[in-house]
Amino acid sequence: MSSEQRAEPAWQRLAHGAMAACLGVMAAAVFLNVVLRYGFGSGVAASEELSRLLFVWMVFIGAAAAYPLGQHMAFTSLLRPWERWFGATALGLLTRLVHALVLLTCVLVGWGAWQQVVVGMDSHSVVLAYPAALLPLPALLSSVAIGLMALVDLLRGKPIQIDHDPEVE
Repeated sequence: MSSEQRAEPAWQRLAHGAMAACLGVMAAAVFLNVVLRYGFGSGVAASEELSRLLFVWMVFIGAAAAYPLGQHMAFTSLLRPWERWFGATALGLLTRLVHALVLLTCVLVGWGAWQQVVVGMDSHSVVLAYPAALLPLPALLSSVAIGLMALVDLLRGKPIQIDHDPEVE
């Protein structure tokens, strides 16, 4: 284990492990289904449904894990000129605006996801019969997590890193 891996916080290791587990199960399910369909003329009906569910969870776990690391799109090419033209004060105000907009977006996504979770509580998937609320649930959880982090960043006035290269965007 390298020193970079040991330096990861527990939540980050947990998120990476959950994403790896989702990806591993998806790959195994799809591989098995392909082999069964082309090799034996039959397949596992649950494979597609399970893969879809795990993919949605993997994406939203990754989105929540990427936010505190500053790995989401930052549009630094739009922020750099503000710093050059108006100085650090304008960049600080713009940074607070960005955090407020992220928070607003999380509220809107979270509200919509909550409505979908409520609707999905009474219906079930066709093959695996899991509650349909499990599909929008990761969007709700991710928006709550990112929204809380954005609120903390807004209150603390955490600056947005604009020192990385544009190809990172």
